[in-house]
Amino acid sequence: MTNTRGKRRGTRYMFSRPFRKHGPIPLSTYMRIYKKGHRNHSEGMPHKCYPWQDGRVYNVTQHAVGIIVNKQGQILAKRINVRIEHVKHSKRQGHLFSSESIYLLIHHLTFPLSLQPAPPREAHFVSTKKNTPQLLEPIPYEFMA
Repeated sequence: MTNTRGKRRGTRYMFSRPFRKHGPIPLSTYMRIYKKGHRNHSEGMPHKCYPWQDGRVYNVTQHAVGIIVNKQGQILAKRINVRIEHVKHSKRQGHLFSSESIYLLIHHLTFPLSLQPAPPREAHFVSTKKNTPQLLEPIPYEFMA
C-alpha cells in the first residue's frame, strides 16, 4: 500500500496554502489581465509534475488560461489549461523593462540580457599614517591540568 500512484499522491505539503493564508481567494487574482504570448508562472493544482513552472500563454478563456510548459526539465512542450487561481505573472524578465534598459534601447546601446555577478572591487591604496600595521599570530596552546 505504500506507493499508490494516485493523481495527487505526495502533494500533502506541495499544494497546501501557507500559514494564515487560508480562506477566500482575494479578488485581485481574478482581476489580472492575461494575453497571448505573456510569460506566466503556473503554481498549484494543474498536476504535480507542473508546479511552479514558467510558461507561455497560448489561450485565454473566461475562467482559465492555456499555458505551454516544458515538462520534467526537458524540452517536452506540453499544453495545459490552468484555472486563474493557480497562475500569476512571471517576474523573470522584469529587469529587461526597467527605465535603465529602455534608455539603452532608445540610444542603441547594448546591455547584457542575463544578470551579471557583482564585479570585483577597484584597486586602491591603504594609508598607514594613522593605521599602523599589526602583527597577527596565533596564541600558543597552554595545557591546563
